[in-house]
Amino acid sequence: MLRTHTCGELNAKQINAEVALCGWVSARRDHGKIIFVDLRDRYGITQIVFAPGSAAYEKAKELGGEYVILICGKVNPRPKGTQNPKLPTGEIEVLAEQLSILNTCASLPFEIKEEASASSDIRLKYRYLDMRRKKVFENLSLRGKIYRLMRNFLGNEGFIEVETPLLTKSTPEGARDFLVPSRLLPGQFYALPQSPQLFKQILMVGGFDRYFQIARCFRDEDLRADRQPEFTQLDLEMAFVDPEDIFDLIERLMQQVFQEIFKLRLALPFARIKFEEAIERYQTDKPDLRKEKSAKEFSFAWITDFPLFKYDAQEKRWASEHHPFTAPANQDLALSGSYQQHKALAYDLVLNGAEIGSGSIRIHQLGLQEKIFQIIGISPQEAEARFGFFLRALRYGAPPHGGFALGLDRLTSILAGEETIREVIAFPKTQSGFCLLTESPSAVGGQQLEELGIELKKIKEEVQDA
Repeated sequence: MLRTHTCGELNAKQINAEVALCGWVSARRDHGKIIFVDLRDRYGITQIVFAPGSAAYEKAKELGGEYVILICGKVNPRPKGTQNPKLPTGEIEVLAEQLSILNTCASLPFEIKEEASASSDIRLKYRYLDMRRKKVFENLSLRGKIYRLMRNFLGNEGFIEVETPLLTKSTPEGARDFLVPSRLLPGQFYALPQSPQLFKQILMVGGFDRYFQIARCFRDEDLRADRQPEFTQLDLEMAFVDPEDIFDLIERLMQQVFQEIFKLRLALPFARIKFEEAIERYQTDKPDLRKEKSAKEFSFAWITDFPLFKYDAQEKRWASEHHPFTAPANQDLALSGSYQQHKALAYDLVLNGAEIGSGSIRIHQLGLQEKIFQIIGISPQEAEARFGFFLRALRYGAPPHGGFALGLDRLTSILAGEETIREVIAFPKTQSGFCLLTESPSAVGGQQLEELGIELKKIKEEVQDA
C-alpha cells in the first residue's frame, strides 16, 4: 500500500507517528512562508503543512486543485485555537517531509464543493468529478449499504440468489422492449428484460421455493424524474404463499433497512388500503399518509384489491391492469360476469406518496392462464409464439406462488432525500435517455451493421440538419 492511513482516521492518538497519506488536493492556502493543503479521499480530509526547509516545500508550490499526491510526514497537534471540531481529523495536522505528485489535474469545468455549482448536464458529462462531492459519494454508499442489508436479510430467510438472463425473448406487454440483434442468427433478435417475471415463475416450477436477485431491467419508454431506461429492482418470488406472507416478509425487510440506516423502528404492520378506497379518499392509488408532508416521520401503505382488467378504448379490447400472469381474486376465479368487476391478487407498496414496489399472486394453472390470454385478445397461436416456453412449464406441476419487485432507485432516492433517482445512480442518463458521459447512444460503423444483417433507413434531411 502507498499509504499507511486514510485521510479520515488520524487523531490525537497518532501524534508523533510517521504516516503516509494519499488523496486529492481539495484546497491549498499560502500563509506567508507556510503552505497548507487540505488532502481529501473518500474517508475524509486531513490538513497537511509544508514548512520552508523541508524537501517537500518547493514541490508543494506546484500543487493545483485536484492534483493526486502522496505525502509522508509526522502527525502533530494543531496549534491552540486552530482546531476544527467539525472534522474527525480536526485535532491534528501532518507536517510533510516528502511529497510525490502522482498526477496533475486539468482546469476544472466546475468547482468541486458540497453544494452542486454546475448544471445537471455538466455534472453528468463529468460524472467522475461530480462523484468527488461528499453528497454523491454518500448517496452511492447508501445504495450499497441497502443492497448488503437486503442480501443478508433474505439469505437468513432461506432465499437463494439466482441470476436470470439479460438476453432473452421479446414478450412486449406494456412498455417497449430494447432489442438486440443476433449476429449468428441473422434477422433474429434478443430483448433486454423489462423484468425477470417469467424466469422467476419458472424457478418456482423448478422447486426453488424462495428466489431473489438484485436485477437490472430495461424499458424503452419516455422518461421522468423517477424513471430511467435501465433500472434496478429487488426481485423475489415465493412458492406456497398468500399475499399476507409476502406483506409480512417485505415489512420485516423494510424494518431491518430502516433500523440499520436511520436507527428507526418502523411500526408493523403497514396500513392496508383497498384500491377503490384509495381513489375515493385520496384521489390517487399512491396516497401520502404523512401528517406533515415536508417532514422526513416515513409512511408506508399497501394498496390492494386492484382491478384485474382495464378497458383499452384505443384498441377496443380488455387488457391486464397489472400483467397477464396475475391471479384473479379467489371469488373471481371463474371469470364470469362483467370483467370490470373482477379483482386481482395484486398489491403495491407506497412510501410517502410514491409507489416503490409491486407484486401479485401468479397464475399457476395452465387453463386459467389460457383463459386470461383469451380475454385480453391474445390468440392461442400468439400465446404459443410469445409465451410457449412458459406455458409448457405450467403443464409440469407448477406450485401456487407469488412475488414482489421493489424499485431500488426510487427507494434509495427517498431515503437519501433526493428529488430525482438520477442522484442515486452512478452513471444516469438524461430525460431523453442520453448518456452525456459516454455520448451514447451513438452511430456504429457500416461493417458492424453488415455483420448483423441490418440496413438503416435513409434519415430525412431535416432530421439530419437538426
